[in-house]
Amino acid sequence: MPRIQQQRNDAMSSITPNSSPLENGFLNEEEKLKLAGTSPYAVHHNGGGGDVMVLGTRETGSQPSTSKNSASSGGSDKKIRDPLDAEKLLPGMVQSYKSLIASVGEDPDRQGLKKTPERAAKALMFFTKGYEQKIEDVLNDAIFDEDHDEMVIVKDIEMFSLCEHHLVPFIGKVSIGYLPNKRLLGLSKVARIVEIYSRRLQVQERLTKQIALAMVEAISPMGVAVIVEATHMCMVMRGVQKLNSKTITSTMLGVFRDDPKTREEFLSLVRS
Repeated sequence: MPRIQQQRNDAMSSITPNSSPLENGFLNEEEKLKLAGTSPYAVHHNGGGGDVMVLGTRETGSQPSTSKNSASSGGSDKKIRDPLDAEKLLPGMVQSYKSLIASVGEDPDRQGLKKTPERAAKALMFFTKGYEQKIEDVLNDAIFDEDHDEMVIVKDIEMFSLCEHHLVPFIGKVSIGYLPNKRLLGLSKVARIVEIYSRRLQVQERLTKQIALAMVEAISPMGVAVIVEATHMCMVMRGVQKLNSKTITSTMLGVFRDDPKTREEFLSLVRS
């Protein structure tokens, strides 16, 4: 039996016939964790900030367990902010920015700063517009039934996000690969998924995993690989002030975690 077909059979056998997807066609939480945990060394645990994946040891052969608190790591995605409510929040944000400007010793009423609080409030709403979206909103009808079982990679997707620790940007690129299971996702929708989660207050590690789990939820592939490479302004403009440092994070699920050859193929194509 060809290697790819065997991997497909192994991945699908981890999802029991009795587990049913949600009515809208997306995987339920149990099924997502089963695919994410096809490796016997993958363990999910609650570390206080949501559902976290770590590696167990070969000796323990740990199996994944479901954590109830997975929303912050890309589990059951839902809108956190209603776009209609965003307009109602602006006046309070404007006053807050005006107070901040005064606190640093400036005059918020001088000509150059008079409209700055309103501009800044609207800008922050745009920078965090991912809170107003969920996966179903952006996928539309861009999921296609196709008997294709070779790797699909979208690389160097530009990404802009805000560090949740200092509220300054981190900027970089995202590369995503997946091994289809008879379902393909429109290429632009892969970039849309990155946009949803990057346009929030983030840490890079969580962003990487959220993107991977969103791909699992969308098309139930045999595996997903995500690499994020970014420059953090909190390390450039303040603190250690290292201009050329970059942070690289990765999440490997399904066959990308289990099969070294599949993982190496992805890494070599991303580097090329």
